[in-house]
Amino acid sequence: MNGLDAKFLYSETPTAHMHTVKVVVSNVSEVDGGFSYDNLLQVLSAQIGRLPPFRRRAVPVPLGLGHPVWIEDPDFDLRRHVDRKVLDQPGDDRQLGAAVAAFSGIPLVLDRPLWEMLVVEGLAGGRMAVVVKLHHAVADGSAAVALLQSVVQGTNLEASGEPVNDPWRPEPIPGRRQLLKMAARDHLTRWKGLPRLLAQSVRGARASEARRRSSAVKPPLPLRHIPRTSFNVSLTPQRTFAMTNLPMEDFKAIRRGAGTTFNDVYLAVCAGALRRYLADRGELPDRPLVASVPVSTDPNVARMSGNRVDNLYVSIGTDIADPLRRLKHIHDVTTAAKDVRSLLGHDLLEQRADVVPPQLYRSTVRLWTRTRLANRVSPPLNLVLSNVAGPRERIFFGPIELEALYSVGPILEGIGLNITAWSYVDALGVSVLGCPESIPDPWLIIDALHDSLHELRGLIGTDALVDQ
Repeated sequence: MNGLDAKFLYSETPTAHMHTVKVVVSNVSEVDGGFSYDNLLQVLSAQIGRLPPFRRRAVPVPLGLGHPVWIEDPDFDLRRHVDRKVLDQPGDDRQLGAAVAAFSGIPLVLDRPLWEMLVVEGLAGGRMAVVVKLHHAVADGSAAVALLQSVVQGTNLEASGEPVNDPWRPEPIPGRRQLLKMAARDHLTRWKGLPRLLAQSVRGARASEARRRSSAVKPPLPLRHIPRTSFNVSLTPQRTFAMTNLPMEDFKAIRRGAGTTFNDVYLAVCAGALRRYLADRGELPDRPLVASVPVSTDPNVARMSGNRVDNLYVSIGTDIADPLRRLKHIHDVTTAAKDVRSLLGHDLLEQRADVVPPQLYRSTVRLWTRTRLANRVSPPLNLVLSNVAGPRERIFFGPIELEALYSVGPILEGIGLNITAWSYVDALGVSVLGCPESIPDPWLIIDALHDSLHELRGLIGTDALVDQ
């Protein structure tokens, strides 16, 4: 396991669960003979060979002397990973959101493949939801999209009568001596490259800081002048969750009219919603919120595992009342942040993670959690805002049409809000994840997202835009 993937495992604590959550909603009312939990188990059993990460488990190195090792789990049992829940009537979206929140609040068991699935039946309109917890050490958003598409391809091949190849073979669990030898070889390779990494880091840091200082719009830095909000607190294990769909055409129209990017518009819609949410609570800070915005560093759309991500730090202009000025600010600061980050080097995050001693990182994270310092010190950032390009074509699992797709990443100590969007055909599925201490009612943010998008959409084409 490389250092970046392992970092997500080291960040796991009793209150910070480092899994992502995927929600697929489908209408199964027209399926002959019905479709339920048992049917899904059959489909998964047939397709599991197309999901290599779903049968791999992480084996820790003794004493934390190296990063964990992936092996094909010899004790894999599909039924240990799939559970079922039937909603009471009326089976609406709020009940689904509560089921997802409860499921997300339970950490994954680390001595087996790092995923679990919940089949939620009883949704109104003959719908069914499949909720997947997938540890971030296994895959980032882009890899998760590839996993979904692999299942779709396999299902269609099976429906056409073609055999599905299953190359999986279980592996024995490595012994203590073997694990230590593997760790020693990895350390030798990494430490040989340390002088080059240090030189590259120093050059990149100097170049990026010089560019940041000379930029007309200076991107923010984590840990510096970050305002406190009610979602910057210590976490509990419980989670809150809500989701919605926003029309992609509105985002595209704003992008065209304002001359920005799609992601700029997404950040601006989130910023408008958070400004309203905090103002309604009487806690809107004078300084703008700062978001961590994950960006993919790997164009390979076929990759089905691992993390190839970096982060931009963006001031999202929640101190600016005018929505169009706020959008322009976000466009300018995001452009500057990309420029600064490119000079630092997107691959340095992964390289540095490889050489940080596991014991040091793990102990630091646990100390931060146990002391609950997040309730007393300034947050490193305010929230995570992520936008992942999902499938553009409508997906069918045989006769079953995928109606909606949602995904969200983890929250962290002191950063108790994650808003993630996954595009699917003509909709942007947006999910809000918090915990009861940070976001007691995430549906308030969902309502504010709709209001913020409607406000921005209404201003495009008016004289106000020309003045920007």
